[in-house]
Amino acid sequence: MCYRYFLLKRDLQAAAEKLRARLAVAFDSRYNLPPTTAVPAVRATGASGVREVALLQWGLVPGWAKERATHGAALANARAESLADKPAFREAFRGRRCVLPASGFYEWETRGAQKLPWLFRRRNEQPLLLAGLWESWRAPEGDVLESCAIITTEPNDLLRPIHDRMPAILSPEDCDAWLDPAEQAPARTAPLLRPWPAADMVAHRVSPRVNRVTCDDAECVQPVEVTTDQSAADGQLGLGLE
Repeated sequence: MCYRYFLLKRDLQAAAEKLRARLAVAFDSRYNLPPTTAVPAVRATGASGVREVALLQWGLVPGWAKERATHGAALANARAESLADKPAFREAFRGRRCVLPASGFYEWETRGAQKLPWLFRRRNEQPLLLAGLWESWRAPEGDVLESCAIITTEPNDLLRPIHDRMPAILSPEDCDAWLDPAEQAPARTAPLLRPWPAADMVAHRVSPRVNRVTCDDAECVQPVEVTTDQSAADGQLGLGLE
């Protein structure tokens, strides 16, 4: 799944420009974004389809939820294969789709009792455009919460040795269809949610300090040294992992 990612301010600006979205929210570079955090998401507003960058809570709370606490972080991810059927996601899948810019994302390799974090990003270090859904929930007192979930799909060949899921990543051209404000049949948008080409991505192991959400600085994304024996065991060289 995808429960942590990082986003540089410059990549958010580049993604907003590429997607022709109004960027009117304040955001500084973050290196370890966890669920329940307010994260930038591009969405279309109104029938005109004008795009904006909004800050949404990462962890979707369906509009019909009786209590906010019963969902939230539990719905940080949404499986692409079941969006059209799951009550928590099916309405948003039809009409409340968004894109979450990211500079890279983390996944954890399980090795015995260890959880070893890896960072994945594009080979050219351009921002990733993660497919998402958003919802609006009103508390009994009247306060409104806007939240989102990141969609996951099958892993590509780079991810597969580490994890069995990856975020669904969109091309800028796919984003035009994904962000169309009109209600869409699942058959039109579901094909966009496919694994991103492995050849366009790189990965390296990072420090376990990423496991702590309080660690949020540039050191989080720095490669950690891997011994020759570890590299051979991981099969890194054959996979193009860095």
